[in-house]
Amino acid sequence: MANERNVLGTELEVCCLDPITGFRRDGFCSTGPEDTGSHTVCAQVTEAFLEFSQSVGNDLSTPRPEYGFPGLKPGDKWCLCASRWLQAHQAGCAPAIYTRATHERALQIVDLTTLKEYAKDLS
Repeated sequence: MANERNVLGTELEVCCLDPITGFRRDGFCSTGPEDTGSHTVCAQVTEAFLEFSQSVGNDLSTPRPEYGFPGLKPGDKWCLCASRWLQAHQAGCAPAIYTRATHERALQIVDLTTLKEYAKDLS
C-alpha cells in the first residue's frame, strides 16, 4: 500500500472509512491484479449517479451485508470502478471525485484532464 500512487503521482490517500470502501475494504482505492473491475476512482456519490448505476445493472443503494456492503446514499464517498465512472461521465451524471484518493491505475481508463474537471480536492 505504501508505494501506491494517486493520479497526481503522489502517495495514495484514504478515500473513506465510513462507510469503509475499497476493493480490499481498507478505506483506500488501492488495487491489484485480483481487482478486475479497477475500483480506483474515489467519488462522492450523488442521487443521479446512484440512479444511473442501478439503471445499468449495478444497484449501489441496497445494502448487501453478505458482501460487507452497506448500501450507499448521496454524499457517501466510495471507490468506483473507473469504467463505470467514465460511463457515467459520458451519460452526464458522473459524481465529483477526490484526485488524491484516486489510484493512478484509473488513468488507464480515464484521462487526467477529465478527472480534474470533477475534482473536489483541487483549487
